[in-house]
Amino acid sequence: MNDRGAPAARPLRTAARELAEIGAAIQETSAHATAALADGAVLGALWRAPAEGYRAQRALLRAVTDRRGLGYAVAGGRLGGLAARAGGMVGAESLAVLILATSLRLRIAAVTEDHPELAGDPLMGRLIEAVGADRDIQSLRALRALLKDRGAVRTLSGLAPVFGEVLALRALLDENPLNDTAAWLIATGGGYATADPITGMSNRAIAVLDTGEGAARRLELDASEAARLTSHGSLLGFLRNIGVVGTTGRMLIQSVTGPDGVVRHVVQVPGMRPGRLDNDTPQDLLGAFSSAVLDSGPYSRALVKAIDDSGIPSGAEIALIGHSAGGAAIMNLAQDPAFCARYTVTHAVAIGSPVDFKRPADPRTWVASVTNQHDIIPTLDGQGAGGCFDLHPGWYVVDYSDATHLFPICHSIEHYTANIADDLPEARDHIDQALTPYRGPVTRSQAYLLFDHVPYPEGFPFLTVPTYRAATPDGAIELPIRCQDGAALTAYFAVDPGAAAALLEGTGLGPAVQVAGRALVAVHASSNRRTSIGAYREVSLGIVVHDPWRATSLRVWPDLFRRARRRRSGSGLLGSVVDTEAVSAVPPEVWGCEPALADLRIELTARSFRIAAGGPDGGFLSFRGRLGPGIPVRAPDLVGYSHHEGTTLRSCVETRGRGRVHPAPRGRLVVGQAAHPMAGHLRALGLDGARPVLCLSALANQTLRGAGVPVRTT
Repeated sequence: MNDRGAPAARPLRTAARELAEIGAAIQETSAHATAALADGAVLGALWRAPAEGYRAQRALLRAVTDRRGLGYAVAGGRLGGLAARAGGMVGAESLAVLILATSLRLRIAAVTEDHPELAGDPLMGRLIEAVGADRDIQSLRALRALLKDRGAVRTLSGLAPVFGEVLALRALLDENPLNDTAAWLIATGGGYATADPITGMSNRAIAVLDTGEGAARRLELDASEAARLTSHGSLLGFLRNIGVVGTTGRMLIQSVTGPDGVVRHVVQVPGMRPGRLDNDTPQDLLGAFSSAVLDSGPYSRALVKAIDDSGIPSGAEIALIGHSAGGAAIMNLAQDPAFCARYTVTHAVAIGSPVDFKRPADPRTWVASVTNQHDIIPTLDGQGAGGCFDLHPGWYVVDYSDATHLFPICHSIEHYTANIADDLPEARDHIDQALTPYRGPVTRSQAYLLFDHVPYPEGFPFLTVPTYRAATPDGAIELPIRCQDGAALTAYFAVDPGAAAALLEGTGLGPAVQVAGRALVAVHASSNRRTSIGAYREVSLGIVVHDPWRATSLRVWPDLFRRARRRRSGSGLLGSVVDTEAVSAVPPEVWGCEPALADLRIELTARSFRIAAGGPDGGFLSFRGRLGPGIPVRAPDLVGYSHHEGTTLRSCVETRGRGRVHPAPRGRLVVGQAAHPMAGHLRALGLDGARPVLCLSALANQTLRGAGVPVRTT
């Protein structure tokens, strides 16, 4: 079934299809004529019978070049291809091209019948008319006017129903010979556009950049996500599952006991993950592109790894359901003979996906495609709302339009699910009826995280280190403490050397490092989002001190930039506060100092920061402001010295990640009135209302924190 277009537009689509077929036939005739011109048999006729051979050559040449005949219709063969491109560069047009251009104009007219808003839009009509008339300057002006009046999103959304036709028409009529093949494929429905219709750049040349053998790792959904999964198989339930999993690099496999008691399996695959062009998941932009263009890519290969790992037995029946790039990826599975030999793919349902030129390997596979005519993603294969070819007579195709025309809203899985539930009852019931074997209780749900390549162990190689157990009052903990994901800010302040010396007195540490006669104090804040002892935040205060054994002013600056294991200087810790009881209970000899418990709030972005600390008596520290320009550096290690029961403890935090130095931060530290030891130290150092002289930030880092080591007894 192909539910595309209103009855009024069907004669236009029929005429467009017939013209496309005529254009293709003329092109084929031209190719034969061009080949005959260069054929050795004709050249031989010239030698044997010059008069007859000359007349034959002249007739063939006139047929493929005379404007009263086929026009400049040179085609076929190496010489014919070169001649055709040369002609295209000077604007020579053949009869086949003109017929195909007419076919595309009829397709646009058919879409206009279905979408009256296009006909009533003067700016859109101006653009389409300029493109169809091959007026480059007017086309650019019309496009600029559209963008200025409506912005890129609304312009793209308005063009979506005729996007493929407009691009193909532009490619047919311009002077760029590189995009002609793509235009022909779109206009004749001959296959997926092998090149960009604008520039002619090969799509496959871009798609092959998406490399990887594909990999999948089991994971458990959190409790709130698991509770939202459907417990009974249905089309809407599976689509809502895709919305729950989201575009997060994950997919879902469910086992369903059908009405006949047979256990079958449903593979549910989301679309593209927003963000960078290429990352470690096949759900990136490059993965979406390669899934649509190629027959196999990291996305489909990762799906195979997940299905194999899930324990689905060979020969089991599987339904594949995907949205957007996920729909293209599941169709790649359905057309993989090796996969279909291992499992029985009974159904494939693609929602909002460019799958017009994919073919299931098993002819028994039931295929459904549902697309919104204002969703531009399904048109990326060149066949959109104006398509006039019944490419899949055996498929169930639903191509519809609703009141929401804005992209990307109309492309979201939530919007498609709502449309199918509320606006397309016939399509919903038909697909649900086809999925009857999968309508039963869900007996198992397993999510997978997908990768382009087999992933390294978590934290490899930085966090893969030997560990040991250390006793605490609340039980043993594993050291070193490993933070897989964190952020940190270190702010340096200039204070009176006498105040710093007074706080260091009796600790065996010092003297303080000085800059222009002022001592340096460091306030360090870290948000450790995922660690081996759970998430926690920390704020510490320290005075930057020399090597406790040999204080040398000239050697201290290079030493401060060494890695922690080789550094002698560090911060004489005056105090540390954390926000979890588990961390506050860690003994000082393990932590390196005695941490106190307090409520902490740490917010750090690329431009600003906000740190607040408060205890039972109210807040005692507030530090906020803007970071200013930053210079990229390696995230720094930390070395701390503390005095505990007559012993100097040296503790190290090794850091891996990218950081930035901010030489001109704009922030202010405010000390509250609470009677907290750290607040007292801050006031003694004169930091109430102070501004930092330098900040170091790291938005994403990993850290290793070992136990404090005794280095000297005083």
